[in-house]
Amino acid sequence: MKLLSFAVPCYNSAAYMEKCVESLLKGGEDVEIIIVDDGSTDQTAEIADRYAEKYPSIVKAVHKENGGHGSAVNAGIDHASGLYFKVVDSDDWVKQEAYMQILDALRNLAGGETMLDMLISNFVYEKLGEKRHKVMRYKHALPVNQIFTWKEVKHFHKGQYILMHSVIFRTKLLRECGLRLPEHTFYVDNLYVFEPLPYVRNMYYLDVNFYRYYIGREDQSVNENVMIGRIDQQIRVNKLMIDYLVENKNKISANKKCLNYMLSYLDIITTVSSILLIRSGTRENMDKKKELWDYLKKKDWIIYRKLRYGLLGQCTNLPGKGGRKISVEGYKICRRFFNFN
Repeated sequence: MKLLSFAVPCYNSAAYMEKCVESLLKGGEDVEIIIVDDGSTDQTAEIADRYAEKYPSIVKAVHKENGGHGSAVNAGIDHASGLYFKVVDSDDWVKQEAYMQILDALRNLAGGETMLDMLISNFVYEKLGEKRHKVMRYKHALPVNQIFTWKEVKHFHKGQYILMHSVIFRTKLLRECGLRLPEHTFYVDNLYVFEPLPYVRNMYYLDVNFYRYYIGREDQSVNENVMIGRIDQQIRVNKLMIDYLVENKNKISANKKCLNYMLSYLDIITTVSSILLIRSGTRENMDKKKELWDYLKKKDWIIYRKLRYGLLGQCTNLPGKGGRKISVEGYKICRRFFNFN
């Protein structure tokens, strides 16, 4: 069994995927790299096959009909043989020194008495045109270099969340929790780091800058104009997160810190949805914003009240044109936290 499986979802990624794959190959025989060609129409399939032929004991090339990012992640999970699993998007890469530390930590933890469920590390926003790169780290919220449970988790700052770039899950845990991301839908990475959390019994945080998250292409899914154009998919993911939390609330409530974290994460996603709808400036999208909040209200009044009358909920629901202007200014602060477009 391999120590760590990487899934690399690729859709027309020929121009940049080699940088990603080359960075992952430095892990040697301890890792497997599953390149998932999601129905590409460029040279992606040929590049994937070339790597699989050159490194047959490390690289798998999986070819499938186009189903979107979530479908490619699902395929990666299905084909993974590693003890642990990580998604690396094809325009991102990993830093070698931190990579070696990650593998060392996983080796040591895999041989211990306690089976680790989730490893967390830092990621770096490699934003186009910026000399200084923002690092998302967690040392104020999580114990460092030790196995811990939700009880030891401290307070996360607003804008500080465990994202897909931060996590390595135990592969079997992803299968046990039944994670299946929706097809033909963007922004499903939010579900990827949300739905498995009630199944995570223990964690380990390594304070290293492992994942390099490239951001800046005009066609990138996190570009603000692209997000507004795909707002219905953002809303779909938002509602799926609401559904999951409401349907599993009794189970999650037994772990108060896990519940509080998931509520906080849902809060920020609902805020992003709301502000993008405001930013679009259309009456239709203002109606969608009201419908989203009404959806939450109908699903669970207690969660609705907590989010609607919290700081972010109040800021994104200020009345009138002047209120919307203030909400947008708040969004700009949020954007500075996230660097998401």
